[in-house]
Order: sequence, then structure tokens, then C-alpha cells
Amino acid sequence: MKSPIREIPAGSVLDTVSFEVEEGKVREFATATHATDPVHTDAEAAARAGFGRIPATLTHVVVAGHHRNQQEFVKALGLTIERVVVGSVEWDYARPVVAGDRLTGTRRVVDDITREGKRGGTMRLVTLETTWVDADGDTAVTQREVLIERGA
Repeated sequence: MKSPIREIPAGSVLDTVSFEVEEGKVREFATATHATDPVHTDAEAAARAGFGRIPATLTHVVVAGHHRNQQEFVKALGLTIERVVVGSVEWDYARPVVAGDRLTGTRRVVDDITREGKRGGTMRLVTLETTWVDADGDTAVTQREVLIERGA
């Protein structure tokens, strides 16, 4: 099935999602990602390291994918999921994310371009940015990801 190439204007909001950073989920994520620093699993170790609460691992906000309607965002971008790979993901932290935080992320399109690949054929590069704010509206982390849709 051929995907319609649809370039989305920069600044377009794809979705907004909220979730609570739960201490138990931080521990589960730390275990699943083989994080060895005890600050992510032990409140006393976190306190000794200067944290008021257990800090999440650096990639913890990816759990928001479980709270998003992934099919809707793929549809909104006009992507054919079978041809999409993640080109890169990066996080810029304004402060540590800790258990008890309630984060709300607004995901926007930063760039959406189509270009010729080095080996022929087109590819579409969609850059997305999610700004995660806490209950006070202060930015905690900004996540940027590049999705690549390979040509048919």
C-alpha cells in the first residue's frame, strides 16, 4: 500500500499526553534497561545522591508511548508504518524527572521533508519534538526524534 507523501507544516501539534512518573514503573524500567545505578531503585541511595525522590532513568519518558494513540499519529503524518525506522532520539533535560512527577508532553512536527536517498529512491524525514512539562508548567525535558520513511 502506497503512503501519500504529505509534508506537515512545522509547528503542527500531533498529540498531547499526560502520565504520572510512578516509583514502581521507574524501578521496572530501570530493570528492563539494565540501569545499574541504585538511585533508580533505592530511595536511600537516591537521597544520598541528592534526590528528593527516586529519579527516572534518562529515557523514561518513552513510556508515554503506552499512553498515546500510535495509530492516529501515524495516520496523521500519512506514514506507512512498515517502511518507518527511527533515525535518532535525543533528550535535553532542564531538570531530573523523578517519581511523583505528573508530566504532560506536547508533540509537534519540527520538520517534514522528502529527499533523494544516497542509493536512489526517496525517503521522508519527519522530525518531532515533545516538550514535557510538569504540573507547574515548567519544562522538565525535551525529546526530539527523527522518523525515516523509506521509499516503496
